[in-house]
Amino acid sequence: MEEKSLLVTAIILLSTAVLCVPVFKKLGIGSIIGYVVGGILIGPHGIRLVTGGTEIMHFAEFGVVLLLFLIGLELRPQTLWVLRKPVFGMGLFQVAVSSLLLGGLIGYLFQLGFISSIILGVSLSLSSTAFALQSLAEKNQLNTSYGRSAFAILLFQDLAVIPVMAILPLAALEPGQSAHNGFNFYKLGTAIAAILLVILSGRFLMRPLFRMIAATGNHEIFVALSLVLVLGVSFAMEKVGLSMALGSFLGGVLLADSEYRHELEANLEPFKGLLLGLFFLAVGMSMNLEILINHPFLIFGLAFGLMSVKGIVLFVLGKLAKLTSDSSSNLAVSISQGGEFAFVILNVAAQLSVLSKEITDYSIVIVTASMILTPFVGIIKEKVIDPYLHEEEERPADPIYEKNRVIIAGFGRVGQIISRMLYLHKIRFTALEHNADQVNAARKFGHKIYYGDASRLDLLTAAGAAHAEILVLAIQDAELSVKIAKMAKENFPNLRIIARARNRSHFFDLMELGIETIRRDTFASSLELAEETLKDLGFLPSEVKYFIQKFRDYDEKMVEDQFKLRHNEKELIAYSKNAVRQLEEAFAADMLQKEAS
Repeated sequence: MEEKSLLVTAIILLSTAVLCVPVFKKLGIGSIIGYVVGGILIGPHGIRLVTGGTEIMHFAEFGVVLLLFLIGLELRPQTLWVLRKPVFGMGLFQVAVSSLLLGGLIGYLFQLGFISSIILGVSLSLSSTAFALQSLAEKNQLNTSYGRSAFAILLFQDLAVIPVMAILPLAALEPGQSAHNGFNFYKLGTAIAAILLVILSGRFLMRPLFRMIAATGNHEIFVALSLVLVLGVSFAMEKVGLSMALGSFLGGVLLADSEYRHELEANLEPFKGLLLGLFFLAVGMSMNLEILINHPFLIFGLAFGLMSVKGIVLFVLGKLAKLTSDSSSNLAVSISQGGEFAFVILNVAAQLSVLSKEITDYSIVIVTASMILTPFVGIIKEKVIDPYLHEEEERPADPIYEKNRVIIAGFGRVGQIISRMLYLHKIRFTALEHNADQVNAARKFGHKIYYGDASRLDLLTAAGAAHAEILVLAIQDAELSVKIAKMAKENFPNLRIIARARNRSHFFDLMELGIETIRRDTFASSLELAEETLKDLGFLPSEVKYFIQKFRDYDEKMVEDQFKLRHNEKELIAYSKNAVRQLEEAFAADMLQKEAS
């Protein structure tokens, strides 16, 4: 009977994830909210398909354990050293100031004690790493200035969880103890000894053991050892009064420089994703929905207040870090919500009687509400606030007083390489870039670059497009690239256009405008990598050169033919399949001829 109930529970949980997560991702709200809402629906406060939310939470916390282990694996000393200023500068500022403000406000408004206020302040200062990074990645914003700043702050927050989780059990009050004698120095000594033991074991025991298992070539045993490492260290830390999260993080850091780091990541990533999903389902199931139903305005009001306090701190931090107003506001919106580690800290604090059950329940509901509000706040910002705040639109274009043979539109990676080659050949050029952060960064390295939108006719005219010989379209945005190309063709017929294309669709749009010189992103570099791979596999350099050139010629001809069929999807697919087959046959014939000779 028990086995059946476990099986039924597993089916319900997996089915809920499969049904809810894609819907919420499609709506642009994010998978984490999908998990939480799914948990609410099937939990004891919903339709009661599953009632053991607390028990499932204990098991699902291993998802957080694995997440921290993988974070530890990423934190090689050299990585931390490179990111030390944004991580320990911006990250420390955000956590410290947000914790003090939130803790002070909560303590004053609700008349809480000092320890309770501090724990709540720190918990609520943390943002959702999984939620924010996923959102930034989906919008291709991780490489922006505020995306990098958000990553640094989130990294510090993940690190800050470790001492918090370590201190909580040590500072917990034993029954009958008063607040002044709650800190147990015996526990502290035991904990320090355990940490030292883990460090020594990782250095002198685990690496040789991994080396021995890897030598057997048995992948399953390697996966088993990976799980044993994480769970074993976590269990050992829990037994001496510390958190499992601290143990798993330490285990990850100790192996960050080992030769098995990447294999460990690959082995544990599926378990982490599944258990994190289960963790958020359990959060939804264990959330006291009655609080939200009985006090919806209070909960969402407090959630918005939480986001406002953190948002103001983040905006000020962005300005102190010399980000633009637009980038600072994006930073504020992207990581102003509460985070998954707040659930962990709050639940542990409740179990240790550091926080009351009522305060914990309210706090968890508020954090969840803040995560639900985040996508909608982002939409409101884009539609309502951006038109007034967008600094790039307010900033006037730089005046241009020179007329050169070449104009480069877009000064990212492609534009910079082209400009360097022109500079080496003493060919003067005018570089235009519409991203203020990119302009400021380029100028720091001594590049002469003008701020302005190349899709504006007046700016192109000022840049000398009527007399220039070549316009290099190095812009990554396909829609903007096509817009500039169309305008240049219409207004400057003698201006030759050389363009980059992100993909085949972009390539076809440019071809349709009559642009003859177009190069696809990554195509040439991919062929170079293929060339090196074939050489390393033992092919002669002359053979490789022949094969690469043949593939290049065939693929370029194929693109031209696909362009003619681009409006007929059925014929396009049929042609593409047949073209690939013909190329395979041509190469097979070459190989047979080689073997015969």
